[in-house]
Amino acid sequence: MFDKVLTFVFGSANDRAVKALEPVVAKIEAREPWAQSFKDEEFPEQTKILKDRLAKGETLDDILVDAFALAREAAKRVLGERAYPCQLMGSLVLNSGKITEMKTGEGKTLMCVCAAYLNSLSGKGVHIVTVNEYLAERDSKWMGRVYKFLGQTVGCILSNMSNEARKAAYNCDLTYGTNSEFGFDYLRDNMQIEMAAKVQRGFNFCIVDEIDSILIDEARTPLIISGQAEDDTFKFHEVDKYVGQFKEVEKDPKTNDYPDEVDMTPEQREALEGDYKLDEKSKRVSFTDKGMNKINDILLKQHLIAEGTTVFDSENFEYVHYFTQAVRAHTLYHNDVDYVVQEGQVQIVDEFTGRILEGRRYGDGLHQAIEAKEHLKIAQKSRTLATITYQNFFRMYDKLSGMTGTAETEAVEFSKIYELDVVAIPTHRPVARKDEDDEVYLNEADKWVAIAKEVKEAHAKGQPVLIGTVSVEKSEHLSAILTRNGIPHEVLNAKNHEREAHIIENAGAKGAVTVATNMAGRGTDIKLGGSLESRAKKRAGTDASEEKLEEARKMEYDKWLADCNEVKALGGLYVIGSERHESRRIDNQLRGRSGRQGDPGRSKFYISMDDDLMRLFGGEKMKAIMSRIGMQPGEPINHPMLNRSIEKAQKKVEERNFEIRKHLLDYDDVLNQQRKFIYGQRDEILMDENLSTRVLNNALETVDDIFATYGNAKGNSK
Repeated sequence: MFDKVLTFVFGSANDRAVKALEPVVAKIEAREPWAQSFKDEEFPEQTKILKDRLAKGETLDDILVDAFALAREAAKRVLGERAYPCQLMGSLVLNSGKITEMKTGEGKTLMCVCAAYLNSLSGKGVHIVTVNEYLAERDSKWMGRVYKFLGQTVGCILSNMSNEARKAAYNCDLTYGTNSEFGFDYLRDNMQIEMAAKVQRGFNFCIVDEIDSILIDEARTPLIISGQAEDDTFKFHEVDKYVGQFKEVEKDPKTNDYPDEVDMTPEQREALEGDYKLDEKSKRVSFTDKGMNKINDILLKQHLIAEGTTVFDSENFEYVHYFTQAVRAHTLYHNDVDYVVQEGQVQIVDEFTGRILEGRRYGDGLHQAIEAKEHLKIAQKSRTLATITYQNFFRMYDKLSGMTGTAETEAVEFSKIYELDVVAIPTHRPVARKDEDDEVYLNEADKWVAIAKEVKEAHAKGQPVLIGTVSVEKSEHLSAILTRNGIPHEVLNAKNHEREAHIIENAGAKGAVTVATNMAGRGTDIKLGGSLESRAKKRAGTDASEEKLEEARKMEYDKWLADCNEVKALGGLYVIGSERHESRRIDNQLRGRSGRQGDPGRSKFYISMDDDLMRLFGGEKMKAIMSRIGMQPGEPINHPMLNRSIEKAQKKVEERNFEIRKHLLDYDDVLNQQRKFIYGQRDEILMDENLSTRVLNNALETVDDIFATYGNAKGNSK
């Protein structure tokens, strides 16, 4: 209560942070006429003047106002876009080493220009991190024109680059790339045998685009460089043959829980029906006594272990691991949900973005177990040569900042792990989207019927609809339902990602219906009325010259504008969520596809008690609420109390995932001390011009230590 009174009187911490930026923004605005007075060719000269001021002892804060004014004017001349005051505020937050939260569609890419330019003047390099290579390459070319106009150099790190090209890119004033490329280059640099072969030059200032995706969602997966280990592929094949003989322990139909073995006698445990138990939340498998005995019997019968030994002997116990991974592969990891099979390979689908994680493999033999399950060629297991978590990698930067549309839900984690504060910047235009209460059904079948009915109504009046699904499988299932209902639509998922640009370009057109996984949830800009550029290319042809395209744009503009206004009058883009994601941020990102830059829009989630989030984390409380309200099959319920319960379930999952990331970091913090020491020693050795003396001194120290230990023990001082 007291906190609320203080907030009412003094404003929230965020309000005060934004208020403190206003005088600085006013100073930058006041310098606009000064920046406008320069000719185009004079901008590089002004950059040199700012660098000279730094060289003479001034700080970045001393030159901030001039640098921001120059960068803003440069962007206006090169791109035709002038940064709004709210974008200047966001850039000031980035420069102070914090996270800028700016709603989708408010121009985050343009926002980072001023902060990046200012920090590049130090000559120590600026790294701008994007979520994929397409964006890294696009932004380095698009925004790179502004930096080059100012006289700065711009590089981009791509996966297919040579060491020489990488080194050249890192030596630029500003370097674009993905989080994984920056991280892997760090690991590779510390495996080099010559200092000259290293490509990076230090960690000065880093701006992370979609920082929540990279520092939160991907933080459970460490970066690993691996080499080949022993070939045990035949064991995965053998074990997979017998996994069908194992049965899950029967659950109590009333509680849906497994029997508690703690108070059971050995005889009762032996009599327990079933061989294993599943923990769907953490995707773990544990065998019962009966299951372990079954493993032992199979191994002996198939002569996979020697006569007279058991699976419990140390030389055979590894088979428990192979059976565990086989059961996990068959029961907890599903095709078209967790992964897809393409071109004879198991390709992991990112649960947060819906995209295929190129080159990624599950660890601890799970990937091989899935390959065996899908009857594919099993790749040889690998061993780790170098590894680091994203948490420890990004904490190496002298100054780290980032931007996203959805960070407030993870503000505590950003503060605890990275010591980063989140500042939410007010929107340039008020959000006009209407976010409706969730509609909840008892079962999944009723939910799909309701979604199809809602889509049919919206499509009939011409309102564009985007339906978000949680997996490839669900997107294809909904597509089949819409087809049966005679609703024309497009499907965007990991299997047809090559059509992504075309589908997104037309997703905002009148009457368009798009079914998409999380691929459409982040970084996609859906234009109401469809894309003018797409129309122009269709009229002029894909190979048309820029002049022909410009002519086609003019011819299509009036029709496109009329369609855009018509779609706005119909209520804008209607976003339907077919299931709540375990993270509230992912839901907010999906909502954020609608109502961009003040456009009208609408969003609504349809939920069933069969959904994974409800089933695993909703708990008995949700079911009690259902029965208390007297819910019947086929009957929807809208109630704020349900919304709060669903949000609590999501918070539960977020807290659990935070603990997983925290434990991973705790382990890596220990490794990090060793990693820093070893990498430091390697660098000293590589830079040492008199290595033979170092080796001799180390040998003498070792001999002295041996004599000090063993000589004294025998009473011999020599």
